[in-house]
Amino acid sequence: MIKKEMIAMLLAGGQGSRLGVLTAKVAKPAVSFGGKYRIIDFPLSNCINSGVDTVGVLTQYQPLRLNTHIGIGIPWDLDRNVGGVTILPPYERSKGSDWYTGTANAIYQNLEYMEMFNPDYVLILSGDHIYKMDYEVMLDYHKANNADITIAAMPVPIEEASRFGVVITDDSNRIVEFEEKPEHPRSNLASMGIYIFKWSVLKDALIKLKDEPGCDFGKHVIPYCHTKGDRIFAYEYNGYWKDVGTLGSYWEANMELIDIIPEFNLYEEYWKIYTNSDKIPPQYVAENAVIERSIIGEGSEIYGEVYNSVIGSGVIIGRGTVVRDSIIMHNCVIEDGAVVDKAIIAEDVRVGNGAHLGVGEYAPSKYDPKVYQFDLVTVGEHSVIPPNVQVGRNTAISGVTEPEDYKDGMLASGDYIIKAGGVQ
Repeated sequence: MIKKEMIAMLLAGGQGSRLGVLTAKVAKPAVSFGGKYRIIDFPLSNCINSGVDTVGVLTQYQPLRLNTHIGIGIPWDLDRNVGGVTILPPYERSKGSDWYTGTANAIYQNLEYMEMFNPDYVLILSGDHIYKMDYEVMLDYHKANNADITIAAMPVPIEEASRFGVVITDDSNRIVEFEEKPEHPRSNLASMGIYIFKWSVLKDALIKLKDEPGCDFGKHVIPYCHTKGDRIFAYEYNGYWKDVGTLGSYWEANMELIDIIPEFNLYEEYWKIYTNSDKIPPQYVAENAVIERSIIGEGSEIYGEVYNSVIGSGVIIGRGTVVRDSIIMHNCVIEDGAVVDKAIIAEDVRVGNGAHLGVGEYAPSKYDPKVYQFDLVTVGEHSVIPPNVQVGRNTAISGVTEPEDYKDGMLASGDYIIKAGGVQ
């Protein structure tokens, strides 16, 4: 039996429904971020930077791009003969098999994988947060407290605390109460969904709760362990951490990368973020192009104007085109004379010449007001927007659209076009 002190289990099967058309064909952890990366690069890089070299990645929803991106883990130095990275999809067993029905259920279905390494500790991570953390420091804290479970937690504004699991601690940071998304929170210390368990404690809880429908760490495992009297401590984290689970937070996190003094720095030498990069040529910036405070991905060609935006690799910005306050992902073409204002455009999209995205005043979304509420134009991957049309704010587009889809050449604010092959 191979012995590892700590292994990581990275939950990466989420759909990310609050990202709307951006995740129609791709799992949230595989969504592009920062012009070069995918969201899952951040926890994976944290693992290798922290000395955690055995990582199980649990996938489920639309796993193809995620599997292709991770591969055998070479960019993160996780292509190991012993340990390394392993993709763990749900699979058919002789009996009792099922899709992953909750975060803890997914871990339970992979007990056999964890037992291979006989770990002392298991680190549970989410694959859809942007942050840098040294898990080795958290493990030292866990050991110093002789904890059974340590939960990473961070202070949040009290008005936002109801969106999280909230922990209440004593003077020694031992958790005395845990509330999952309380309506009236009594603490502003929010769980980050990062846990270190003693292996024996985790295994016992998963087996005891195996028949719990949709078994979840926040709703079931932590309350069970707390009731049992396990020593549960909060590890307070005060660095940058962003849950990019909504269009607004995703756009905001990208825009924060290009602040004059970015709160989240991608360029730190001592804590690099690794990714699976294509072998592509450098950027090309034409003589009359203008770029201000933007990230431009490798292989992009800029002939127009780009302001305060994050541009992915292989993007073409045409002559006379203006892009402002926007995120444009890999391999998009924004043709000549177009205007893109406060938009999120997914991969492999073509915007026709003279099209204008982001016009008019705000209006509530007619498609899904809970998802589309941030004054953004959101375009799903492989979409086509025809020339010379106008697209209002708070809109959603998915699929190959034609001029006749735009009444009088216009998609009004709050409206949407979802074509065959787009989001259902």
